[in-house]
Amino acid sequence: MECKVRWTGLSGMSFMAETGSGHIVMMDGAPEGGGQNLAPRPMEVVLAGTGGCTAYDVVLILRKSGQDIRGCEVTLTSERAEKDPKVFTKINFHFVVTGRGLKANLVERAIKLSHEKYCSASIMLEKTAEMTHSFEIVED
Repeated sequence: MECKVRWTGLSGMSFMAETGSGHIVMMDGAPEGGGQNLAPRPMEVVLAGTGGCTAYDVVLILRKSGQDIRGCEVTLTSERAEKDPKVFTKINFHFVVTGRGLKANLVERAIKLSHEKYCSASIMLEKTAEMTHSFEIVED
């Protein structure tokens, strides 16, 4: 896997990342750091990527478990260290899983498997951050 990140110019703190799969992700800094607030901050992208990684796992695991999953949303709330490096120190993952006749024990198992075995991003981040998880099931 590779990614090329390029500063987009002399005025500001915007960066364009081109992923190995050929997609573009824009990032920018806060105005107080010279950015123009035109795109997510790099650490927001890390958090979003972690959410995408674990949601992907949960959907895949539930499908393989024969569950009739219709939707999956995860809200990540985080705290970061006050001093550099401002690593994540706490991350809560709240899943809202929608489907028909979903079994709570299988949803809980899918989340646990993601965070303990499959989601590379959350497994890396748990080296610095306390991770908590919650979920709710919505009948569709």
